[in-house]
Amino acid sequence: MRFDLHIHSNHSSDSSLTVDDILRQAVKKGLDGIAICDHNTVEGSLLGIRRARELNLPLLVLPGMEVSADEGHLLVLGVRENIPPHRPYTEIIRTVRQKGGVAIAAHPFKGEGIGYRAKDADAVETFNSRCIFGENEKAKELAQEFGKPEVGGSDSHMLAAIGLAYAEIDAEANEGSVLSAIREGRTSSSGQIAPIYIVFIQAVRGLFRRARRLGKELYSRIFH
Repeated sequence: MRFDLHIHSNHSSDSSLTVDDILRQAVKKGLDGIAICDHNTVEGSLLGIRRARELNLPLLVLPGMEVSADEGHLLVLGVRENIPPHRPYTEIIRTVRQKGGVAIAAHPFKGEGIGYRAKDADAVETFNSRCIFGENEKAKELAQEFGKPEVGGSDSHMLAAIGLAYAEIDAEANEGSVLSAIREGRTSSSGQIAPIYIVFIQAVRGLFRRARRLGKELYSRIFH
């Protein structure tokens, strides 16, 4: 089964994608499943699970989120409640495991990745379509050195990027089987790097939305 395990919806401040558009695009791209991993919230993925059923789509949607640990970002799969962010990554990983989920080191050598600490996660994202400077190769070397399962995801904030990177998972078409396959390493990562224009547009949009959010916070502090 082919899964894009890293997609952002408009439940993330740096994406404007609606959940319904993500679902339809994933089916159009021939994916078997996805994980909507919004920043520090599981709400987008829970909506995706519900809408996929209501629309009767041939797509398995996993509960997911991208949690901001003190040291960097972790993808969390299989947990249906928000995991409190801004804590040590080891504490977040422990919490995720206690709740039956899987903690994956997101783009460990790009931006807000956890770097070599990825060896402590349940799996490593070794192909991210937005990693254009050799970060995927470093992540793959780390995963192979420490025997960690490898997964992939587009890290998409635009419809055109969905499915560019993905995980091949040897599992049945249900959440429990997929999570077990990831833990047991019955996975591989593959795909293609996003075209430069997509990476550029996503970066600019992200910066714009962050600036707008910071502006609103500053306004609120000054005038309230």
